[in-house]
Amino acid sequence: MDKETVRYIITYFRHLITDDEDLALKYHIFTYKTSDNPETGSLVKHSHDEFEFNVAQRIMAETPEKVFFNTCPQCKRLARTPYAKQCRYCQYSWHNLVAKFKIDSVFQLTNRSFYLLGEIVEGEINPGQLMDLEALGLHKKIKIESIELGNKPANSGKLWNGIGLGTNELTEEDKQYIKQQSSLHPIINIITLP
Repeated sequence: MDKETVRYIITYFRHLITDDEDLALKYHIFTYKTSDNPETGSLVKHSHDEFEFNVAQRIMAETPEKVFFNTCPQCKRLARTPYAKQCRYCQYSWHNLVAKFKIDSVFQLTNRSFYLLGEIVEGEINPGQLMDLEALGLHKKIKIESIELGNKPANSGKLWNGIGLGTNELTEEDKQYIKQQSSLHPIINIITLP
């Protein structure tokens, strides 16, 4: 666990710290700030960093489900706060992110829309929103023109229920490329117009 992650946990999930840990953290901070001797200050700082690391590790071992890591959808690095909507590293903004969609396969019937079949990982998807295809390596944001429920046989022989997001905004080259990428089951972002 890196120092940035430790500080994130200690700062934004302080309610998961025990009373004894809280007192020790306050004592370390007070001792570090009031030390006149730089050598003593660096020793206290070193042990403080180690103590914070141990507290963060305990929290993640005991209650990982209570810690939310807000990561950038683009570069996957940790955001400054759990509520941030813009990455401090790559500057990507996800203020307009409304859902995530996992692609399982694609298909197109003659004279119909091209459909990305899959499942909603989080959020809610509606016609008119945009599929951000950056995760596939395409620098396109295409409009969802229709949403269909789909059934197909799964590998187990049972029917798979999924959702198809339909669009008419892709070139034949784009469609072939997405077909190749769909076997990797990528997750794309669904966004609203900025």
